[in-house]
Amino acid sequence: MKKKTILIKNAKIVNEGSVTEGDILIEGEYIKEISDSISAKSSDVIVVDIEGNYVFPGVIDDQVHFREPGLTHKGNIASESRAAIAGGITSFIEMPNTNPQTTTVEKLEEKFEVASKTSHANYSFMFGGTNDNLEEILKVNPKTVAGLKLFLGSSTGNMLVDDPKVLEKIFSSTDMVISVHCEDEATIRKNLQEHIEVYGDDIPMSKHPIIRSEEACYLSSSKAIELAKKTGARLHVFHLSTGKETSLFSNKIPLKDKKITAEVCIHHLWFSDEDYDKKGTHIKWNPAVKTAKDRDQLWEALLDDRIDVIATDHAPHTLEEKNNVYTKAPSGGPLVQHALVAMIEMFHKDKISLPKIAQKMAHNPAILFQVEKRGYVKEGYFADLVIVDINNPWTVNKDNILYKCGWSPFEGTTFRSRITHTFLNGTLVYNNFKVLDVKAGKRLTFNR
Repeated sequence: MKKKTILIKNAKIVNEGSVTEGDILIEGEYIKEISDSISAKSSDVIVVDIEGNYVFPGVIDDQVHFREPGLTHKGNIASESRAAIAGGITSFIEMPNTNPQTTTVEKLEEKFEVASKTSHANYSFMFGGTNDNLEEILKVNPKTVAGLKLFLGSSTGNMLVDDPKVLEKIFSSTDMVISVHCEDEATIRKNLQEHIEVYGDDIPMSKHPIIRSEEACYLSSSKAIELAKKTGARLHVFHLSTGKETSLFSNKIPLKDKKITAEVCIHHLWFSDEDYDKKGTHIKWNPAVKTAKDRDQLWEALLDDRIDVIATDHAPHTLEEKNNVYTKAPSGGPLVQHALVAMIEMFHKDKISLPKIAQKMAHNPAILFQVEKRGYVKEGYFADLVIVDINNPWTVNKDNILYKCGWSPFEGTTFRSRITHTFLNGTLVYNNFKVLDVKAGKRLTFNR
C-alpha cells in the first residue's frame, strides 16, 4: 500500500522553546520535512492549509485510569482514548488499579491485547507493585512497559504498599521509573475518623483537603524521596497538590539527568478549595485540591522547572457514584478531553507560554519515560500532531463531552481555544469535534 503524504501549510509550530512559522510534510507515519515553505510535489499529496493556526506535538499523558478491565461502566480504553485524541492527547500511560489489578505480567499483557484492538491513541501501561509481587516486577521488560506504579496511600484499596522492607527492596531492585502516589495512610485514617465522629458520613466537601491534608502528602513524599536517594532508584512523584512538597524537588540539573522528578495535574492548577461549595464531589480527587496559596506555589514550581510534567490523572466515575455523600463518593474525575485547552486558557491569562505547555505536556514526558520518537515536532519522529485555533471559543456541555461517564468538572466553562485536528502516526483521527472512524494507535516503545 502506498504511503500517504500530507502537507500541512502555514503553521505556527510550537516546539522546543519557540514558535516558528513553516510547513510540515508527513510521509506515512513520520514527519519527513519541516521547512519555511514546502511545495506539493504531486497531485497525490493531501494539502491541509491551517492558515496560521498552531501545531503542538501530541500530548503524552503519563497518568490515566481508563477503567478496563472490570470497571467499564465508568469508561473503557476505547471510549476514553477517543476523548483523549479529541483533547490532543495522542499517547497515554494507564494505571494498574483496574479489576483485576495489573500486578502480574499475564494481566499486563491482557491489557496490551485489548488496547491493540480498541485504542484510538498510542498506549502503554504501568505495572503495579504490591507488598508481595517483587518476583513479577522483576519479570517486566523495561523496553516495552512504561514503568512501575506504587500507591503509598490507600487511594486504591489493596494496592497500598505499606511494608517499609518491601518498599526498599522494590526501590533497590528495578531500573524502571517508579511512579508513586504519596499520601500517608495513618494520617488520613486518623483525620477521617475524627471527621466521621463529628459529621457522620455527610462530611462537608470543604473538609476533604483537611482530611487528606498537606501533612499526609508531605510526610509520604519526603519519605519516598529519602528512600530513592538511599537506594539510587529513579523516582517520579505523581500529582503534587501542596506548595510544601515543591521544596523537595530541584531545578538545578537537566531533566534527562534527574533521578527524582515530579508531576502536577490539571485540576490542582485550575481549582482551589474555594470551588468546593459550587462543585462539591465533582472535584473530589486524591490527593485533594487544596488552597489557592498551594495552587500558586504549584504554578511557581512548574514554571521554574522543579515540577517537570503536567498530566491529567483522568479517572472517570458515573454521576450516580459521584453524587453520593462524602464517605461514599469516589475520588477522581474525567479530564483528558479538556486538559490541553485548559492549559491554553492559562496562556490567555498570561500564566504560561505556549512553548512551556508543549514542554510540560509533550517534550518532558517523552524525556522522562524515554518514549521513542514522540513528544516533539521533529523530522524523523512519528507525526503525532495537534492543531489548535487559539481564538475560537466554545463551551463545554453535555452534547460535546465524549467521556463514557457523560460529565466533566469543566461543564459550563468557555474555552477560548479549540482543537481542530489531531494527527496520530500520520493519520488524521480527529477533525472539528468529530472523532474519525479510523484507529491508528500504536504501542509505545522506549529507548532504554
